[in-house]
Amino acid sequence: MTETADDLSAPLGQDKPRRKRRLRLPFTAMQLLAVLLGLFLVTFAGFAIFNKDPLGGEPIIRIAIRAPNATDEKPAASGHGSESKPEGRHETKEAPKQAVPGEQKTITMIDGSTGARHDVVIGSGDAADKGEAASAPPPVMAGINPKLLEKSRYGMIPAVADGLKPFNVYAADADRAKAAKMPVVAIVIGGLGVGAAKTLDAIMKLPPAVTLAFTPYGADPGKLAERARAQRHEIFLQIPMEPYDFPDNDPGPQTLLTSLSPDQNMDRLHWHLSRMQGYAGLTNFMGARFIATEPAMQPIIREAAKRGLGFFDDGSSPRSIAPQAAANQAMPFGKGDIAIDVVPTPTEIDRALNKLESTARERGIAVGTASALPVSIERISAWTRTLGDRGILLVPLTTAMLKSKSS
Repeated sequence: MTETADDLSAPLGQDKPRRKRRLRLPFTAMQLLAVLLGLFLVTFAGFAIFNKDPLGGEPIIRIAIRAPNATDEKPAASGHGSESKPEGRHETKEAPKQAVPGEQKTITMIDGSTGARHDVVIGSGDAADKGEAASAPPPVMAGINPKLLEKSRYGMIPAVADGLKPFNVYAADADRAKAAKMPVVAIVIGGLGVGAAKTLDAIMKLPPAVTLAFTPYGADPGKLAERARAQRHEIFLQIPMEPYDFPDNDPGPQTLLTSLSPDQNMDRLHWHLSRMQGYAGLTNFMGARFIATEPAMQPIIREAAKRGLGFFDDGSSPRSIAPQAAANQAMPFGKGDIAIDVVPTPTEIDRALNKLESTARERGIAVGTASALPVSIERISAWTRTLGDRGILLVPLTTAMLKSKSS
């Protein structure tokens, strides 16, 4: 066994000097910090990969939503909006907004034939426009047969019962035997219900044989329609329909559109039908495109026939398919011949009325349409006073429709 140099040089009898060893730590402070940081990063990565967080770390806002109640000072505003909502990752659903009785908003409508602009006050239509049933449906008007009503999610709408139809029950009285033997003229005043003053002028200043057509808008169109019926006018309901230049020319909320499905348009139709009662039939409010589009118009005519109503085409669209559709349903139908106040001056209105009279002599029936402008009401009222002396009978629209159907 060989010894090292240190062992040979050590003095005899003395222990060999021992070498001092350093204490070595397994990790330095920097190495320990790096290990801890690595463990943290591995832990965080594992959490991010394997934890299923549906929000993906996005900020979260929690909103307490409460349904409106009677103690609220101001109801939440509801807009007249689009047909569909854009899709998104997260959706916050609000409680359905209920229509507040008396709540109103104003829209501007443009008359398609004259270009005239009208500010229209609309009441309690927002909830229905958003697809929600109104919390307070319009009340049923006086003098309405309850058997001829059917409940919808928007309120009461016309129905047939016990062989009775609204067209026959709510038609104004007339001497139909006399009407069958002589030329007749019917006049329809449209756009009523959106301005109390002009509507009341038409109701009170025009003879009862003049038919009044109400739009479904206004703060309370039912009250004005009730007043009209009390004065022995028969009434028709105007249904807003899509014109060719929609939406630049907008009839108003809940307009029937060719871009909607039949079910969507039917739902909108039921909203309109529920705004009032006691009307004998429907008529278009604008709607040159809609009334000329067969897939859109056919279901509306079928529904009107099913509910015992007549249909009046105001004659503004030469492409209208309403005459053929109504004939297929064997329902009462009428069409406007002359727009009386396209040019709203006394001279031009008188000229249109004379033309209407001549048409009645030639064909036996003539139907004129007009708006409730003061000049129109004044000239029509004066013209009708002497119409009988000239051998022509002024009749309600329903009488003219029935005569047209039988001839």
